[in-house]
Amino acid sequence: MRRVVVTGLGALTPLGPSVSQSWSRLLQGASGIRPILQLPNYKDYEPHCPPETAVAQVAGFAATNHPDLFTAQDLRRMSLFTQFAVVAAQEALIDSQLLDLLHRESSLNDRFGCVLGSGIASIHDFYDSILSFDGGKKLSPTFVPRILANMACGNVSIKFQLRGVSHCASTACATGNNAVGDAYNFIKLGYNDVCLAGASEASVHPLALAGFLRAKSISPDGVSRPFDGRRNGFVLGEGAGVLVLESLDHARARNAKIYAEIEGYGLTSDAHHITSPLESGDGARRAMQMALGSYNPSQVDYVNAHATSTVLGDRAELRAIQNVFQGSLNAPLKVSSNKGAIGHLLGAAGAVESIFTIKSLQEGVVPPTLNLETVGGSQGDDIFTDMGPIDLVKGAPERRELRYALNNSFGFGGINSSILFKRWDASN
Repeated sequence: MRRVVVTGLGALTPLGPSVSQSWSRLLQGASGIRPILQLPNYKDYEPHCPPETAVAQVAGFAATNHPDLFTAQDLRRMSLFTQFAVVAAQEALIDSQLLDLLHRESSLNDRFGCVLGSGIASIHDFYDSILSFDGGKKLSPTFVPRILANMACGNVSIKFQLRGVSHCASTACATGNNAVGDAYNFIKLGYNDVCLAGASEASVHPLALAGFLRAKSISPDGVSRPFDGRRNGFVLGEGAGVLVLESLDHARARNAKIYAEIEGYGLTSDAHHITSPLESGDGARRAMQMALGSYNPSQVDYVNAHATSTVLGDRAELRAIQNVFQGSLNAPLKVSSNKGAIGHLLGAAGAVESIFTIKSLQEGVVPPTLNLETVGGSQGDDIFTDMGPIDLVKGAPERRELRYALNNSFGFGGINSSILFKRWDASN
């Protein structure tokens, strides 16, 4: 089996319109979350959502800022989540120094795949089209192409002429991790030499927010507090994360910059409930153990937790982490969540958080969990009283040498995914 490395990163997040800005602001303790009262279209939310609720929109994005990427015809055909994906994909390709190579060497295109997904795709188009529907006369001919979840993948493949595997993962909030894991397997099995992998989500919309509020998933006071005793739901976010994955041989042949190596991928099902995780965290435990494979848990230095700030979810994930690592650690295992700063990006969460995990490995720093003040404390949170060698990072970034890290993502339907990343060492 071939070894798979990461050679490019691209992202749009509530913290910024690029990887560098998003990462820098994450380490600074910035927040991309704001109350719906501050939104220009607040009146659209007002009848359905309490003013205390908040969202995390992509910062600094406008399609008009990218005339090299979008024609007027493109914008008629592409939903917002697809536009996010195209911009993040271009950043990743430029970062990997593959964009010009794609233009010069057409043979590369045939072995260059694209695995991009979305959890909800375009709720904006559904909503607007249903409101204006009059039997079909005013319905846009681009309606169906704009709402399909695979259109981010399709349009990115067309835009950059990627003629390898074209595949769309759509597994709710596990989508981004599943896309990266699937692309990893496609390269490992020889389907592609290079692959764009990630996910995009543009679901900050009154209908989506109202739906999650009805499901009692959203924080009513607009604060995301992963692992905190006052946690009471997530904050709805949006964004895109795209990674360039490449076989090690291919990367070395072109002397590519390498960020990290992917060492394992785990995916399991709770087979329990459509929205609630197993209290024991058993599905998450099995996904992490699958990602670890033959690695000893003691080799892992950091877990970037899915931790969305829900009472049941955070508790179940911490139980899973304890079950995997308890008794095997020689030094404290650092654990944190990015969602206090960026909210929950739904399908895009795993892709963006994979990028942050890789940056942690590369720079030897663990971002803190924003808004984590008092660990645990909710009813039933006995799991927080004795965490052994597990250290929930809060307050400020922690500098330390990191060699291996897990990134977790879980989704409605009982889906669990975990990816094991290794800091790149040229000697290996």
